[in-house]
Amino acid sequence: MGMSAFYRASKPEPDMIKLIHHAIIAGITLLDTSDIYEPQTNEILIGKTLMGGVREKVDLATKFGVKYDSEAMEVSGDPAYVKYACEASLKRLSVDCIDLYYVHRIDNRVPIEITVSIIFFTQCISVTPVKIGQ
Repeated sequence: MGMSAFYRASKPEPDMIKLIHHAIIAGITLLDTSDIYEPQTNEILIGKTLMGGVREKVDLATKFGVKYDSEAMEVSGDPAYVKYACEASLKRLSVDCIDLYYVHRIDNRVPIEITVSIIFFTQCISVTPVKIGQ
């Protein structure tokens, strides 16, 4: 998040890609971002970072739940928005699968069961059963 948003002006993209590559070489295995980080630019940065075989070395997480326009942010758990947000994240990340896609902010107007149920009916993630102890 800090590479693209909120804390200070963004650093040069090539430097950030180099830093993330260094982190992966050092053993980092999870990259976690969000569509709200400097709206969408952090996902684009991560997508560029994953090129050239890097994607296979990490688990990829991103978040949804905050709509942003030039004037305001709005929490949204509407299933149509979740599907739209997931498809947009896939494009920005330049991937066909997100390993962990989760709610950044919960929309109290929509039951959480409704918000997350749409994730399992999209092409956003691959649902693989996890066996405890493996």
